[in-house]
Amino acid sequence: MKKSLIMTPGPTYVNEGVREALASEITNPDLDPAFFDYYNETCGKIQQLLNTKNDVLILSGEGILGLEAACASLIEPGDKVLSIDNGIFGNGFADFVKMYGGEVELFKSDYRKAIDVEGLEKFLQQNNNFKVATLVHCETPSGITNPIDIICPMLKKYGIITVVDAVSSIGGEPLKTDAWGIDIVLGGSQKVLSAPPGLTLLSISEDAWDKILNRQTPIAGYYCNLSIWKNWYKEKWFPYTQPISDIYGLRVAVENILEDKAILQRHVKIGEAVRETFIEAGLELYPVDGFSNTVTTVMLPDGIAFKDIFDEMLNTHAVLIAGAFGFLKDKVIRIGHMGENCYEEKLYTALKALDATFTKYGIELKGELHKLFQEKM
Repeated sequence: MKKSLIMTPGPTYVNEGVREALASEITNPDLDPAFFDYYNETCGKIQQLLNTKNDVLILSGEGILGLEAACASLIEPGDKVLSIDNGIFGNGFADFVKMYGGEVELFKSDYRKAIDVEGLEKFLQQNNNFKVATLVHCETPSGITNPIDIICPMLKKYGIITVVDAVSSIGGEPLKTDAWGIDIVLGGSQKVLSAPPGLTLLSISEDAWDKILNRQTPIAGYYCNLSIWKNWYKEKWFPYTQPISDIYGLRVAVENILEDKAILQRHVKIGEAVRETFIEAGLELYPVDGFSNTVTTVMLPDGIAFKDIFDEMLNTHAVLIAGAFGFLKDKVIRIGHMGENCYEEKLYTALKALDATFTKYGIELKGELHKLFQEKM
């Protein structure tokens, strides 16, 4: 395959240290006592990353596995569940709730803004009889980060279990699981962590465990059943054979982030510079507030199709960028500046290619994107 600069909002570039770890000699993860310790130590490093003392698990499956496992394990038929919806992923949570028999109520918020905290507070004052609430930290398609630091404690005040999709934010945005009272946080290996896709990581609070282990009805299915993990380390038993090479890679990726003391500041600086660049060039951002520091979503200018931009960027400039899906399909372009993508030289290269692409298709800007970006940095 032709090598390209991957500037999508995940999967991201994987650095050489992670690639080398993937090639490490394996053992039998079901039988080797040393691997149980290795897995447990890796979970401990993820606890540091998530700022939690809660149990952490690594599941063999892309981040959506964590989302479904949380719903499958917590939700019983007839349970009232609040899905907080200000985007494609927030809305999509409701579909998983329904799969497991939950009665969903949507709290809808403006899709171009962060979740309306005041509106949610007023809603909860009148309507708070929910077992579980689902919400998204970073709405990746729209490039919005939601104020879960305010929302999760608000939900906790009413005894509501919170499930947070933090797939695109872990490592690139502040996340204080315990301080914010989050019951289940789930992430994926392929975003800011910059490991290959294929793993879910999640933390589970004591309150969440209590709901999972004291259900009136059995959990449907096996692979999404979190209860089978409860005593895995004590019993030295995994529910299924672990993807040992992927976990080797994930371990190094997590260590890289923990060692990088400037990672959050770098995401803020580059995220702001990218947004300011597009605005000064005369382009329109999709979000109007709550801007993500890991992905920027820009409205497609009139006179050009997304496919033309995508093909030109990839075939002429060897730069891979993203569009979106759902109601945003063919309306936006997305640049990922997360994890291993979040370096000035990579953004400069991507924006230079995008500037040349716009020029080829007759899109007039108020400045050259890469030069504007350099000024902002």
